[in-house]
Amino acid sequence: MAKKSAKRKTKTIVSKLISIALIVAAIAIFTSVLQNVIKMFSLQQQAKLVEAELEALKEENASLISTKEKLEDPDYVQTYARGEYMFSKGDEKVFYLPGN
Repeated sequence: MAKKSAKRKTKTIVSKLISIALIVAAIAIFTSVLQNVIKMFSLQQQAKLVEAELEALKEENASLISTKEKLEDPDYVQTYARGEYMFSKGDEKVFYLPGN
């Protein structure tokens, strides 16, 4: 009987140690998965920010290309200079009118 009792105690101790080891392993795996999920959400937020920045840069680039193309047209440059900087043609006179 003493042998049976000792075997049972040994099996109980071994099964408890295995259970503890499995619980520790499960906690370690859960912690690792949780860290990866947090990192994934962080990277998704960064990706959204970068995509928004990319869209803004694409729009700015399109605007700059449009402006460049307009500035290559001499008629546009002339009209722009006359409207913005009050340049005149030949014998024209520029009058400044009071604004609101």
